[in-house]
Amino acid sequence: MKQVFIGCQGWNYKDWISTSETIFYPRNTNSSQMLSIYSEAFDCVEVDSTFYAIPSEMTIEGWYRKTPDNFKFALKLPRQITHENLLSEASYGILDEFCEKISALKNKLLAVLIQLPPQFEADQRNTTRLRRFLSRLPKDVKFAIEFRRREWLVDSIFEELEKTNTTLCLVEGEWIARDVMFQAIERLIDEFSYIRFMGRRDLVEFKRVVRPQDENLKIWKENLDRLKANKIFVSFSNFYEGFAPESANKMRILYNRPPGVPSEKQLSLF
Repeated sequence: MKQVFIGCQGWNYKDWISTSETIFYPRNTNSSQMLSIYSEAFDCVEVDSTFYAIPSEMTIEGWYRKTPDNFKFALKLPRQITHENLLSEASYGILDEFCEKISALKNKLLAVLIQLPPQFEADQRNTTRLRRFLSRLPKDVKFAIEFRRREWLVDSIFEELEKTNTTLCLVEGEWIARDVMFQAIERLIDEFSYIRFMGRRDLVEFKRVVRPQDENLKIWKENLDRLKANKIFVSFSNFYEGFAPESANKMRILYNRPPGVPSEKQLSLF
């Protein structure tokens, strides 16, 4: 039986707070309450804030305390590592510090995402950096890597990922064509798969679906069924359709799971 975790890329969005119409969070929800309410609806989340800074121990303890025992977090690796130092040796100390801090999530840590920038070209220098960096990753944390250039998806890189037990992150986005991503599925033998649904960053509010992607989701689901992985994590950006909770629920339904909504217990608190 496959474990499938489906959630959103973040939880702290004021646009999700209900006003005269029901959106997601109850009326008057404040930011400190959002994670606990979110975790009543979904069993996982991708944390974007770790891309900008290593979280404090207090922050991580708060995430752990506010979520149920079965809740899972996927954290983005800090941009100091991926975008500023481009996986060079200067990033190794930051990697060690980050991994030490996030160990406080214990069983709730599902994976860490290495999101590389489009300017990370597949040249000899970067290939060497990538191999050295992957070899340093701790074995007790699951890592997924997102490339934003097509030329990285070649045999030698797939072999390197297999050797270091790093999974390729599949992405619905503007960087690599969907068909290329679907072809990559054939090369994935990892027991874990990570999938991200992005979208054009041209929206300014996230209260409802404004560009439905139902057919796109069905196509992806048909291809995800070919994955050999027995544990799958799927995350949705608000930019994909305009409202990540609804996108996540559409995918949940495709996996024959009920939509995620805050429980009546949570709603009754407000």
